[in-house]
Amino acid sequence: MQQNPIARKHLVWSLITGLAVGAIAGAPLGWMANGYYSDQRLAQILICREKNRDQPVAIVEARCGSRF
Repeated sequence: MQQNPIARKHLVWSLITGLAVGAIAGAPLGWMANGYYSDQRLAQILICREKNRDQPVAIVEARCGSRF
């Protein structure tokens, strides 16, 4: 069985293809993960604000943080 060495050109094209596929597949996954995280964070902030609604605004901001 004859083995052919891998040419540098093939390695570069393989790397470029892998990066392109990773970017195309990774972008939607990152977008969905970011949406999930921001929804969870918003829910935590709203729950904290509801628990501390009788406190002054400065204390609520210090304990719960800001939405933005």
